Amino acid sequence: MAAVRFGDKRMRIPGPPILRIVVGILLIFGGTVGFLPVVGFWMLPLGVLVLSVDLHPVRRWRRRFEVWWGRRQRRKQDS
Repeated sequence: MAAVRFGDKRMRIPGPPILRIVVGILLIFGGTVGFLPVVGFWMLPLGVLVLSVDLHPVRRWRRRFEVWWGRRQRRKQDS
């Protein structure tokens, strides 16, 4: 079963790869209309996380963001 890790959190993502890709794209599109009542901007990062399981460019972007965020947090703690 596929899983995505962000920081020290690990989330399992079930289903075949094509289904995960479709769900990830739908979450991102739903997040772009975040001003509507049910959907929201919270769907954008969730869609990126789901896509990062199967798509290497998205995984690379997510990893770079994770490293940047970790360094930023470490700098805040050191100050």
